[in-house]
Amino acid sequence: MQRRKKVSTSISLHLWFDKQAKEAAEFYCSVFPESRITGVTTLNDTPSGDSEMVSFTVWGFPFMAISAGPYFKLNPSISCIVNFDPSRDPNAREMLNEVWNKLSDGGTALMPLDRYPFSEWYGWIQDKYGVTWQLMLTNPEGEPRPPIVPSMMFTEDNCGKAEEAREFYLSVFRNAKPGTIVKYGPGQEPDREGAVMFTDFMLENTWFAAMDSAHAHGFVFNEAISFLVNCDTQEEIDHYWESLSAVPEAEQCGWLKDRYGLSWQITPSALDEMLTQGTLEQRNRVTQAFLKMKKFDLSELQRAFEGK
Repeated sequence: MQRRKKVSTSISLHLWFDKQAKEAAEFYCSVFPESRITGVTTLNDTPSGDSEMVSFTVWGFPFMAISAGPYFKLNPSISCIVNFDPSRDPNAREMLNEVWNKLSDGGTALMPLDRYPFSEWYGWIQDKYGVTWQLMLTNPEGEPRPPIVPSMMFTEDNCGKAEEAREFYLSVFRNAKPGTIVKYGPGQEPDREGAVMFTDFMLENTWFAAMDSAHAHGFVFNEAISFLVNCDTQEEIDHYWESLSAVPEAEQCGWLKDRYGLSWQITPSALDEMLTQGTLEQRNRVTQAFLKMKKFDLSELQRAFEGK
């Protein structure tokens, strides 16, 4: 199998559904511009039965979704900030309203569409599949950001750790840079003065945002939303696995949890090719091989693909 040459490590947002992965992906592609499904693959004989994987892009941002049973429930601890920038599109506000109306079908508003101190037009909504979106009219005078930015909310025992986490991720990822940081001031209880109201940072050409929230949300990070890191080499896999993994019992099939409970998938980029370009027999051999692994072994996966 000939490998495609990649410029660098890439990161995708991974969503876990019971049975609705393809349906949800088709919905998001109908809601957002520049969105399309890029692949659909079935994994046979997994612990969840036959699992369907769907890869797609939302406004150019890469997503992966899987239908693999009712094991994890989506919550707002990780959401997607969607930037509508009037400097790039004069109809940005109208676009925002249109997207809001589509996501409102069966969805629940967490913060109503309105004017806020940080944006003249903003709303936070959980859609009918459980994914949450923060739609924001961006200040065109600020430094441009991509349309989609995954955002982490540090709650419960993690509250107050957003800045620490940001510095940790910046130290782990090889292509990384900090963005802005804004902290809570006095009189903003229950949030503590000096905690992070908002920060953003770039990891492997992907922008992320983070914040602390001391309110009683009742949710924390879980496996329903994870970040999938595509690696070209075993050395990259080893580096990210050893740097991020902090919960040994959570290690399985390339999945890990870091010190903040955030789930990551450290995956060889060749695996996607094996599972999409291979024959049914090759895909089944590779699936059975990786189901036995914790950290992925790229050479062993290659041997399984080749039937050796």
